[in-house]
Amino acid sequence: MEIRRDRYLNRLIKRKWNGSVKVVTGVRRCGKSYLLFKLFRDHLISEGTDPGDIIAIALDDIRNKPLREPAALYESIVGSAKGDRCYVLLDEIQYVEGFEDVMNGLRQFQNIDVYVTGSNSKMLSKDILTEFRGRGDEIRIYPLSFSEFSTAYPGREEEAWRLYRTFGGMPELIARGDEEQKTAYLQNLMNEVYLRDIKERNDIRLENELDLMVDFLCSSVGSLTNPARISNALKTLRNSGIDEETVCRYLNFLEESFLFERSKRYDVRGKKYFDTPSKYYAVDVGLRNARLNFRQQEETHIMENIIYTELRSRGFSVDVGIVEDRITKEGAKEYRQLEIDFVANKGSRRYYIQSAYRMPEGEKEEQELRPFLKVRDSFKKIIVVGDDTHPKRDENGVVTISIRQFLLDEDSLDL
Repeated sequence: MEIRRDRYLNRLIKRKWNGSVKVVTGVRRCGKSYLLFKLFRDHLISEGTDPGDIIAIALDDIRNKPLREPAALYESIVGSAKGDRCYVLLDEIQYVEGFEDVMNGLRQFQNIDVYVTGSNSKMLSKDILTEFRGRGDEIRIYPLSFSEFSTAYPGREEEAWRLYRTFGGMPELIARGDEEQKTAYLQNLMNEVYLRDIKERNDIRLENELDLMVDFLCSSVGSLTNPARISNALKTLRNSGIDEETVCRYLNFLEESFLFERSKRYDVRGKKYFDTPSKYYAVDVGLRNARLNFRQQEETHIMENIIYTELRSRGFSVDVGIVEDRITKEGAKEYRQLEIDFVANKGSRRYYIQSAYRMPEGEKEEQELRPFLKVRDSFKKIIVVGDDTHPKRDENGVVTISIRQFLLDEDSLDL
């Protein structure tokens, strides 16, 4: 069964022959190799590329071990690239020590277009991109979106949604038959693959504290926090002695591994960022849920996390919006900060988005709308709700849309 990843495939297609090394990044097991070696290769052949002009090398394959030596890899590629337009696809490039010299050397050939993936088992994909010193072009991919998941899932949409918000979108999950197998797979990924990689690569000595931090971040997705708050929480709840500096380093390790992403606060009217506190979102809600043994299934937090990763997978940068509100209380003026869950930006486009799992009329509705009414620009304002509902627009121009339509319709932000 083929899983369509058109969102990322189209980004690769648009970058062909742009003079840069295309670097596919993302958390391990999210489908980087499948995108490059299956979907992109099939595209090249479908448009008439001779298969002999596609040089595909999986460097983690024991049969290709001799090619992990830089000079051998370079000579093999140059010797094979005889056509006028040759595509070089290299998987797990971190197996080659000094790979950046090989890639930069290949860039000098007018008939070679280079694409690579890298894993964070020995070297983080983000590091790979850095090594090209601005000559790499990143294509960041995420686990399956709900749209991608639902097209591959054989059952009804409602059942697909229940499974997705519980077990997330790691591609291999679809082949895991029952919920017990899905749970075991996700817990093994988190504990034996991702966290072990981080600990070994960064020589983590406070392993228990790192585990506690992961639990804390999973429990508090969508909540504002900072290193001081995390350090104090671990000291109070777990009698940990971890300091703020170490927390900050460990947060960086978790971000660099693509397990979590940080969303900074942005003053919408003042047009400036606040360095702290910030929100952290898991790259996949299934990994988050499995880490917590499916104990904390708060629909509000899960939906907010899903909206965040959907926006990021669509190519938006995402901030937490802050607008100032001034009220008069008992004759005195008070200032308070109102929060917009997401300020999504891509080029000249901007959207203000609130996540509201339930939004009955009255005080809750007013609470979600209030920050929008304080924004003094004309960018679109959207409330995503958990209930199935038809899109509607109120007298202030605010659009309300259901979570499933938001996820399934690629153009949902422009309804």
